[in-house]
Amino acid sequence: MTANPRAVVLLSGGLDSATVLAMATKQGFDCYALSLDYGQRHSTELKAARKVAQSFGVKRHEIISLDLRQFGGSALTDDSIDVPTELTDQIPATYVPARNTIFLSLALAFAETLQASDIFVGVNAVDYSGYPDCRPEYIEAFENMANLATKAGVEGQRCKINAPLIQMTKAEIIKTGTELGVNYSQTVSCYQADDSGAACGVCDSCRLRKLGFEQAGIADPTVYKKA
Repeated sequence: MTANPRAVVLLSGGLDSATVLAMATKQGFDCYALSLDYGQRHSTELKAARKVAQSFGVKRHEIISLDLRQFGGSALTDDSIDVPTELTDQIPATYVPARNTIFLSLALAFAETLQASDIFVGVNAVDYSGYPDCRPEYIEAFENMANLATKAGVEGQRCKINAPLIQMTKAEIIKTGTELGVNYSQTVSCYQADDSGAACGVCDSCRLRKLGFEQAGIADPTVYKKA
């Protein structure tokens, strides 16, 4: 019998990463989930990540603590910066400096120890909020770097950065995940959810999520805070 290939899946606990985990599982990978406690405004999404990981039977789920509040510079890691509720055509205040580069680097290290050649990440360039590290050219550049910077890459075991959602709309993502059995009621996308997981309903992430369910024609299971 041939063992299934291994993949590291970056799992935030949000809608996109849950869908990516479902896609990787469907493709036959043994999935190893990696979540980051980086000093974000709430830990509710990490609780969600645990539920999602368990529901898909991942082989192992690691949660790494990394306090990006020491740097700040983002509404998600600095309480003195308000989470924006208005849409903007600029890079929003919720951008966390170098976050995806940091996360992918940790996923790369985890993958190399597992002898896994695939990393899955839920970045999206269609419905994204203007983050530069969610673009196709960024993913391509990181993959090139990964294969230059690792023992595995130098010895011929090339690493592939899989970003299957990158050109999908939020509605397409939700439809795909629903077909793959994702329980979206377990996920948390809100930038400022409360301890129970209730979403604010007004941040960029909530707006995109609500619109996605509406356009997909699927009931939104999200619990929103009472006005």
